[in-house]
Amino acid sequence: MSALICGSLAFDTITMFPGRFAQQILPEQVHILNVSFLVPTLRREFGGCAGNIAYTLAKLGGEPLVMATVGADDEEYRARIASWGASTEFVRNVPDSYTAQAIIITDTDNNQITAFHPGAMQAAHTITVPTDRGVRIAIVAPDGRDAMLQHAQQLADAQIPFIFDPGQGLPMFDGAELSRFIAQASWVTVNDYEARMLSERTGLSIEAMSRSHLQGVVVTLGAEGCELWQQGVCTRVPGVPASEVLDPTGCGDAFRAALLYGLERGWTLERCVALGNRVGALKIASRGGQNHVIDRTALGV
Repeated sequence: MSALICGSLAFDTITMFPGRFAQQILPEQVHILNVSFLVPTLRREFGGCAGNIAYTLAKLGGEPLVMATVGADDEEYRARIASWGASTEFVRNVPDSYTAQAIIITDTDNNQITAFHPGAMQAAHTITVPTDRGVRIAIVAPDGRDAMLQHAQQLADAQIPFIFDPGQGLPMFDGAELSRFIAQASWVTVNDYEARMLSERTGLSIEAMSRSHLQGVVVTLGAEGCELWQQGVCTRVPGVPASEVLDPTGCGDAFRAALLYGLERGWTLERCVALGNRVGALKIASRGGQNHVIDRTALGV
């Protein structure tokens, strides 16, 4: 059974700032902000929400079907996806463009500042959701604005249940658009900051959203685990201590891959998010969004 992953493919340039952003940014001076961070270490990793989710889902034993756009520099990423045994049939090349690029600075408190060049991602709306590939579940993850709107509508029209994961793309949409996403989706997953913004823009509390047609709303809380909302009832699913905290990049994507994996198999939502917490703990102990090792036997999957 294929899980369609609508989202971005990107290259991540990841740097570490050996200090705290809070010590460098003065709140009373943000109107004249001019800050430079010395970053002694730098790595280039495969990233993008679709790529990260697909990596973990494949390692769990799922069958990710990536739907994304890439630029002329796509050969290495295509080969990487194929190495997982995943199809690149719906990875479309956009000539005269670069694959999306994220430049990430992480401080010692694991806070992050990211600059993102969308590149080929801006043409993601030119790909259409396939309806003849036996797709039983999907996720609409951060992507081009038009792509997210169109893919959600196409999935709804095809009656394919999907997770709405607005992530860092949430600020692109107004309250009416976000309400439409929620109405079309079967599940919503956000972090605690995104949950507040989603509520403010739609005028709906997370509790109210969960009392609708949605099968669940998941609010991730980092190391503290997550809140699972179903029909107005909140269940707190505790986090899993990580063996080491090295890099939070891609932790949310790893969690969402585990969510997809469990939903594909008809698990309860609580069991799905419990696996997500365990996989997130594995991811944060590894640098980059696609380098963590999944031991399926140890995870019981």
